[in-house]
Amino acid sequence: MERWMLGRWRGAQVGAWILRIALAALAMQAPAVSAQSGRLAIDKVDPPNWWSGMPPPMLLAHGDGLRAATFSISDPALRIDKVTPSANGHWAQLWLSASPSKPERVTLRAALGSKSVRRTYTFAAPRPPGDGFQGFSSRDVMYLIMIDRFADGNPHNDGPDAHSDAGSPAALSERAKPRGWHGGDLKGIEDHLDYLRQLGVTTVWITPVYQNREMDSYHGYGATDMYRVDDHFGSLADLQALAAALHAHGMKLVLDTVPNHVGPQNPWVNDEPAPDWFHGTKAHHLDSQTNFTALINPHAPERDRVGTLDGWFAGVLPDMNTESPAVAQYLRQNAIWWVEQTGADGLRIDTFPYVDRAFWHVFNGELKQLFPHLTQVGEVFNGDPVITSSFAGGVTRAGVDTELYTPFDFPTYFALRDVFTKGAPMSRLADMLAKDSLYPHPQRLVPFIGNHDTERFATAVQGAGTDGEGALQLALAYVLTSRGMPQIYSGDEIAMQGGGDPDNRKDFPGGFPGAAQSAFVSSGRTPVQQQTFTWVAKLDAFRRAHDAVGCGGEQVLAGNQDWMVYLRDAGHAAEQGCAHSAQRVLVALHRQPASAPGAAPLKPSTLDVDLRLTWMQGCRLGAAEVHLGESSATVQAETLHLQAQGDAVWIGSCQ
Repeated sequence: MERWMLGRWRGAQVGAWILRIALAALAMQAPAVSAQSGRLAIDKVDPPNWWSGMPPPMLLAHGDGLRAATFSISDPALRIDKVTPSANGHWAQLWLSASPSKPERVTLRAALGSKSVRRTYTFAAPRPPGDGFQGFSSRDVMYLIMIDRFADGNPHNDGPDAHSDAGSPAALSERAKPRGWHGGDLKGIEDHLDYLRQLGVTTVWITPVYQNREMDSYHGYGATDMYRVDDHFGSLADLQALAAALHAHGMKLVLDTVPNHVGPQNPWVNDEPAPDWFHGTKAHHLDSQTNFTALINPHAPERDRVGTLDGWFAGVLPDMNTESPAVAQYLRQNAIWWVEQTGADGLRIDTFPYVDRAFWHVFNGELKQLFPHLTQVGEVFNGDPVITSSFAGGVTRAGVDTELYTPFDFPTYFALRDVFTKGAPMSRLADMLAKDSLYPHPQRLVPFIGNHDTERFATAVQGAGTDGEGALQLALAYVLTSRGMPQIYSGDEIAMQGGGDPDNRKDFPGGFPGAAQSAFVSSGRTPVQQQTFTWVAKLDAFRRAHDAVGCGGEQVLAGNQDWMVYLRDAGHAAEQGCAHSAQRVLVALHRQPASAPGAAPLKPSTLDVDLRLTWMQGCRLGAAEVHLGESSATVQAETLHLQAQGDAVWIGSCQ
């Protein structure tokens, strides 16, 4: 989600809430507006197609003269149970009784007096169950790509209108804007899958592909058409080709979905399909509030929740009224449509807490029924594990179950920033792990060091006056060996720099015409880029080769100011699918202690760890299989002896 859009809730909360209800009531009583010039037309239907054997769809038709029209469908088995037109006749909700049992093309007919229009509608055959829909898990490594900033694979869909060549003045001028359309597209991602394989990526999360027809909406979070791939990114065929290529390379696709809001230029803003399509209107609405505490507090009044659930971000992003059955149906169908069209393996869900839990219960529940292996990760941008865990699937202490597979591990993200930019002890990471009991499935969490909404980690640690390279490598080692599925933001694997938005969204080196160097190939990387890339690739390879790290249990053996020591054990896996064996892996991280300027060089740091009554008891260590800096680990009797100089990592198997 766009963090810069978060605004304060202006005005009196209670008064604004009452005003919203009153406006909605007035809108329901508004006199009908006749269709312009008696014209009858259907120019668009959402969803554009559907599938046999799927739940019956609600078709949202757009055109003219639909208010008084009568509707029918050529297959009598698919009767239209309910028609809900808009007052101005531009929209009609057509609720079908069923989907056909077999693929077929039907004719949708609208009649008004002597006029009639017909539109062909297709119910296609669904994808075979094995064609995608795999889901992600802790065995995977997820890579976040902001489509517009990764690579330009089609040089002819650039510029502000997506119709300029990459080298044209219009495209070059647009690329020079920090918030402009830079030309990255789906073909550019497909062109660089070998790079991702070399890195060890198994799952690719791409930012929203929706059409965003407005300036500065390169990020994709301001949809103007939720059923169209933006022309800057390519076409639906390009998206399907990317999905097929990922699957052919043994990788997975995660789509970004945004049920909470649409863009300010969405046609609905000035022409709502129904009076309650949004929370409020363009002229009268609440600005957003971020009060997650009230959402999980059973004693909080609705007054304290409404700004979070109903507010328009900064008075700009129209907030979908997910309490409306029609809106909820539309948004569920939209997610199903994208998954079925692409064979996507998972969803990343934007602004998760800003939508009512009852909506998520049905939304995720239906996805689970249709695609049993599909998984979802939700954005809960908060450092408190009590709050974050409240939105995880299986948690009902704050209301109905959201059915969410997992939230992102924002608490660990904030802990990593505290450790490496504020001098917090390494044991702060152990403190976060100690809160895992709040989650039904902590092994599903998605830890990360940064994303497209945060300052780049490499910049943050340098700004704190620490050794940026060492801190970055330690942080990457932690997220790639700790429990859960690690997420890497494109560029962090080459130590990209960047401050807040939009500086954290610079073009990937080598992805665009005229680049001075290409980080997609080793010969084009700087020494620092190559060092970081090699480090991440090595950790990813070790993770793939060791079930203990990919899905084993985790036990903290020691944690203090500068040490974090833990064991990953396949024999204590929390979920099925992990090899239950005696495989164990020791991870010891040491941070260089802070020293005063001009002080004498620090002596090697040592740590003795009592192994009695731990998972590591009776374990024999071999040589380090992955290491950074000067470090050693030995076991004598029932004591683990560790020694390190400066920033250091020691990872090895325990037999």
